[in-house]
Amino acid sequence: MGARISTTLEAEFRASEPIKIGVLHSLTGTMSISEISVKDATLLAVEEINATGGVLGCPLEVVMEDGASDLQTFAQKAKQLLKEAEVAVVFGCWTSASRKAVLPVFENLNGLLFYPVQYEGLEQSPNIFYTGAAPNQQIIPGVDYLLALSKRKIFLLGSDYIFPRTANQIVKAQLVASGGELAGEVYLPLGSRDVDETIAHILAVKPDAILNTLNGDSNVAFFQKLREAGLTADKLPVMSVSVAEEEVRAIGP
Repeated sequence: MGARISTTLEAEFRASEPIKIGVLHSLTGTMSISEISVKDATLLAVEEINATGGVLGCPLEVVMEDGASDLQTFAQKAKQLLKEAEVAVVFGCWTSASRKAVLPVFENLNGLLFYPVQYEGLEQSPNIFYTGAAPNQQIIPGVDYLLALSKRKIFLLGSDYIFPRTANQIVKAQLVASGGELAGEVYLPLGSRDVDETIAHILAVKPDAILNTLNGDSNVAFFQKLREAGLTADKLPVMSVSVAEEEVRAIGP
């Protein structure tokens, strides 16, 4: 009888032990403007789950790390979360470059990553849950919409890493197939705020619309300079795939 009671108490104790989950986003650097809001959404979800009893009776405990908008730091922090903190799962990354930096860590240590945003496709891993849209679910329909509005001369602007470049390869093929026209194509280093030359290029080629795959705070500089150049939305529409509330707030009215 005593052994049975002891076993029951031990089971109840184990059931109430927290499940540790990692949250790995850029809390500093150029990508923090985008990733902090995803971090906040993750913490809100954890709070709501814990308020309703946790997972199988176990509360979730967050272990937070800062990827610092740096690929090497992302890989290092992913390893720390899996090996030292021994988290059950990680929610994190934003750019495809950061995801690719941590992918071998998760595969080598058999960890699990939930990746939250759109990506270029062309990758699959048993250790990553890709929860965002691929180009056929987001960018291709977006370009179709522009073409339907007779915006056929498209300028492609993106950050210089794998997602914008791969997405724009798809868009260029789509323009050829649909009778559209590539007005220009420019890539800025991630985090660059030097957009004057790009604005001058846009003014020179006079596109019907811009497809914008800039990421992070480069968006703030770009839209502010675009407005200063008199290129408001009624004159030159911009379709963006990586702009959310924080970027819009920083850009201003």
